[in-house]
Amino acid sequence: MPELTREIGDGGRFVRQSNRFTTPFGDGPGELPVEPGRYRLLWAAICPWAHRSVIVRRLLGLENVISLGTAHPIRTVNGWEFSLDPEGVDPVLGIRYLNELYQATDPHYEGRATVPTVADVKSRTVANNDYFRLTNYWETAWKAYHRPGAPDLYPLDLRPEIDALNHVLFDEVNNGVYKCGFARSQGAYDEAFDILFARLDQLDDRLSRQRYLFGERLSDSDVRLYVTLARFDAAYHGAFRTNLRRIVDYSHLWAYARDLYQTYSFGDTTDFQAIKQGYYHVVAGQNPVVILPRGPDGSHWTSAHGRERLGGVPIKVP
Repeated sequence: MPELTREIGDGGRFVRQSNRFTTPFGDGPGELPVEPGRYRLLWAAICPWAHRSVIVRRLLGLENVISLGTAHPIRTVNGWEFSLDPEGVDPVLGIRYLNELYQATDPHYEGRATVPTVADVKSRTVANNDYFRLTNYWETAWKAYHRPGAPDLYPLDLRPEIDALNHVLFDEVNNGVYKCGFARSQGAYDEAFDILFARLDQLDDRLSRQRYLFGERLSDSDVRLYVTLARFDAAYHGAFRTNLRRIVDYSHLWAYARDLYQTYSFGDTTDFQAIKQGYYHVVAGQNPVVILPRGPDGSHWTSAHGRERLGGVPIKVP
């Protein structure tokens, strides 16, 4: 995850750590070469930023060209740990903690090792950890390796609009829940809280008239919104105090979230238990005995959503 520890700025506002390894993928000078089998995507199922890169990788059929390594959802004092793997090390990179990869790449690096991270398997170094742009690289630079029938999540004609909405989603929703959860003053919390729910209200209205954020076409923006909606009632509502409303209280956002959950690559990569484990351990100061909530009832995610009436281009499942 880009970070779960608190960096506090003016007025008690949460400030997110900047990315360090941002070289883009491509065929231009200084860009990361697009080579099947060369890279490994490292993620943790708790993390929304990492989750969206996994969803897009699967939607586009990149699973056979970019391998996947999974860290435990509870980040340790030593950082993300590959304790889910046999012998507690990533089987491809041979590392126990993600931080080992960062130190091998830059011994002077002092930031946190974050997920998603794309590792260069050849050199056993960090290639890229730009969580904001990573899905766009999957959608563009890796297009030659997309599966037949893969959706165009970042169509050229919509890119300016998608980029603009993605920045709003990041600032007010994706990161907005963190601004609530990690605020260190009442004013900072109230400010983030009001912005978050004003934006959710607007999105609910927008989705009352169309199946996806840009009409009938699933886009990169839908992936970005989904990962926050999927974590909202299970984690953010309680752990981050975003408790004005739940997603299930929004007629259109809730149906939209279920629609996506039931779409190939969304629900099958969503792990609610890992999400609760990670977030309720992260905020241990607010939950000192680390009791995991038993709810909400996840079975409702498979209930009928009725959004077929709004049209939409069906996703071809391989």
